[in-house]
Amino acid sequence: MAPRDARTTGADVRVGSTALAEGAQARADVPGRTADAQGELSDAPERVGVSTATPATAAAATAAELLRARAADDETGLIIGEQRWSYRELVEQSARRAAYFERVRDPRRPPHIGVLLENVPDHVFWLGAAALSGATVVGINSTYRGDQLGQLVRHTDCQLLVTSAGFRPLLDGVDTGVPGERLLVVDTPEYAALVEASPVTLPDVPVRPEDLFLLIFTSGSTGLPKAVRCTSGRFARTGAHVAKISDLVRGRDVVYSPLPFFHSSSLFTGWAATLAAGVPIVTRPRFSASNTLPDVRRTGATMMTYTGKVLNYILATPERPDDADNPLRIAVGNEASVRDIREFARRFGATVRDSYGSTEGIIIIRRDPSMPDGSLGRPDPTVKVLDAATGAQCPPVTRGPDGRPTNLDVAVGEIVETEPTNGFEGYYNNTEATSARFREGAYWSGDLAYRDDDGWLYFAGRSNEWLRVDGENFAAAPVEAIVGRYPDVRSVAVYAVPDDPVGDRVMVALELRGGASFDPSAFDAFLAEQPDLGPKWVPSFVRVAEELPKLGSMKIDKMRLRREAWQADDVVWRSAKGEPLRPLEPADRARIDALLT
Repeated sequence: MAPRDARTTGADVRVGSTALAEGAQARADVPGRTADAQGELSDAPERVGVSTATPATAAAATAAELLRARAADDETGLIIGEQRWSYRELVEQSARRAAYFERVRDPRRPPHIGVLLENVPDHVFWLGAAALSGATVVGINSTYRGDQLGQLVRHTDCQLLVTSAGFRPLLDGVDTGVPGERLLVVDTPEYAALVEASPVTLPDVPVRPEDLFLLIFTSGSTGLPKAVRCTSGRFARTGAHVAKISDLVRGRDVVYSPLPFFHSSSLFTGWAATLAAGVPIVTRPRFSASNTLPDVRRTGATMMTYTGKVLNYILATPERPDDADNPLRIAVGNEASVRDIREFARRFGATVRDSYGSTEGIIIIRRDPSMPDGSLGRPDPTVKVLDAATGAQCPPVTRGPDGRPTNLDVAVGEIVETEPTNGFEGYYNNTEATSARFREGAYWSGDLAYRDDDGWLYFAGRSNEWLRVDGENFAAAPVEAIVGRYPDVRSVAVYAVPDDPVGDRVMVALELRGGASFDPSAFDAFLAEQPDLGPKWVPSFVRVAEELPKLGSMKIDKMRLRREAWQADDVVWRSAKGEPLRPLEPADRARIDALLT
């Protein structure tokens, strides 16, 4: 057996996309109770005719123990399309790949395995292989191209790269730092023979809770994302916590996780929880809004994980009278709008449990039924809104007679956990980014917010999403909330584009609901009617797209939107002060570019 001297370890990291991250207050720890559409408890009845037995799994200390406990389990563990694998088969397939990696790994380097795959069986099998052998899976986001893709692989020191024939061309001419003989293509006869020749015995390798298991890239709204470290112990504890507060019951529940397995939603709220509870996980190679309900019905899924715009896209499918005729009882995730949460709960007859959270997982804020519209919720007292320059607490927001905030220039600050109690081991190979998050013992989230006199928090965007128009500073999120009221809008993004000679102009990108067409006069009239839309907040440019660009996490890719600005291929409208919107002509684009160069 190869020596383990290059194993990468680290302190615990609290990773999770929702309030279900380990250590969160478990207000749903009451059997038979679920969360309502605002994330609070309700006495909703259980579905009739199902078992109410509790999960039959003792707490595991590592991801390896979770899998080893299922090695003789013939109940279904994984469903992809029409294919099903028992837990026994899943562990056997994982063991074969672990045996192969043990044979070829370089003991002088960290045992990192890059996985560039859709949600195909081998993605799960390699996750299992790493868990069993104490190796680390680096989930490679397939939306990256060229040297950016290569940089992800090089930065995380991958010594093996697993991909598919469909993704193989993305690597042509790309410097990944992985030799050609260490590139495995899963849908080839050579790969099948390699796997078949490997033994199915479980690795004789001690795996410790502090061993690094996953490197999960953040969404990367301002540049290349950072790789968040997650240990085997944290994965196991988070899975147990999610299974408990989601009330996952073996023999009753099935979890549908449609997002990629390089994303924390499918990894933690999904796979970790199903392993802990011994229930099946269902996924598909790529997320499909139109196939979600058919998948749920076909597989009997009772819980769905989500993040970003997933609920929004499912709701965009044509509504049918029988939509609520499905087995789904709960959807768990974050970053859904209040409107989407309520509509999803109404239309599909399921509870939605949504919260504010991040991949780093240090700060969790839950929704509350009593909170005002637009609020994130009321955080713990140790979570504050601080001025990034001075470190002082920002004053609460004040509002004018029209309800519009009047002091966002001083009320908006960064969300900070001043007394972090959950361990965060930092970003892999990036001490600068880790130091930027932790200052004098406090964790700075990089997210902006403001609070009111009652302590309710309101999201104001990322720290890079400040706009400065005619000397006024403001954040993007409040403008997005206002524009999002437009009846025909399905998704909206607000971002800064350059002004001449200095400062920014407001640009908004709109994705319309199915069947809707953009009426510039109606949109102008709508903006004029919004009492809380400040005069500096009115968009100078409006981009109308059939679909806004998305990251792999289904979040809107604002970096790309800012980069494309008014040169986008979509229809772009322009408005000067006090003038109606008009189409931006090629000559206009050239003239604007000339002014700014």
